[in-house]
Amino acid sequence: MREQPIFTTRAHVFQIDPNTKKNWMPASKQAVTVSYFYDVTRNSYRIISVDGAKVIINSTITPNMTFTKTSQKFGQWADSRANTVFGLGFSSEQQLTKFAEKFQEVKEAAKIAKDKTQEKIETSSDHSQASSVNGTDDEKASHTGPANTHLKSENDKLKIALTQSLIASSSAGGVEEDHHTQLAPLEECRPPWLHPCFPVWCVLKIDELEEQCSEINREKEKNTQLKRRIEELEAELREKETELKDLRKQSEIIPQLMSECEYVSEKLEAAERDNQNLEDKVRSLKTDIEESKYRQRHLKVELKSFLEVLDGKIDDLHDFRRGLSKLGTDN
Repeated sequence: MREQPIFTTRAHVFQIDPNTKKNWMPASKQAVTVSYFYDVTRNSYRIISVDGAKVIINSTITPNMTFTKTSQKFGQWADSRANTVFGLGFSSEQQLTKFAEKFQEVKEAAKIAKDKTQEKIETSSDHSQASSVNGTDDEKASHTGPANTHLKSENDKLKIALTQSLIASSSAGGVEEDHHTQLAPLEECRPPWLHPCFPVWCVLKIDELEEQCSEINREKEKNTQLKRRIEELEAELREKETELKDLRKQSEIIPQLMSECEYVSEKLEAAERDNQNLEDKVRSLKTDIEESKYRQRHLKVELKSFLEVLDGKIDDLHDFRRGLSKLGTDN
């Protein structure tokens, strides 16, 4: 292969609005593959991105180009040949950094290649001046310049794409091959189906393929969402299984807990019975104490009466003794 990819990543592609020159217009509905290609024959580098059957980036790297990071995940560069500004939105800052580093590397390589080409042109200029004005056919072909070579390369690619479309259409019972279709060289870096010489039925076929690609992308997105939902459900299922295992372990402890609960209930009932007996005894003791207090008060009253009587008897005995003593004295 003459042209080979040297670096590939994925990003959302944007182009500057040609009217306002300020707003970004999405060139892809989702993240697409963006690749650096190296042309061994021409010693040149290009950034190419294809969304389904649509070429959304075809930018040849030149030494005067600059890739600018405008945010942590977005970068842009201007292409004067395509008369537009391309923007790329990445999913991470790391991807943006790698793409920017590769851009700088390719830009320096393009500068080196340009310098070598200039040296070759200056070296061969003396020989060109010595040649005839008309020159040979080979010399004319060699002086057609890199622009015509680039257009010829694009034209060859368009022929291959058209041939593949013709084969696909013929196998599906569609349109007959048009052996007289000639593809004019590209005048601009624009998608091939916008070229005036591109057949109408090819445009319709491309639209059909783009619709099919869009449908496939929608199905992929649905599948991705379903896969994500399945993963969430599987995670929930694992959590439920873990909870179920915990509940089973707890259920094994339940009989033991019930037995302990019954034992505690019995102990509680026995304690309540003991408490009731103690309360009965306390009430009985209170009754006995009240009765004892009543008897004590009664005995105190009787004792006091007895003492009063006793004091009266003692006084009588004293009087009687004094009377006896006096009688003895008189005798």
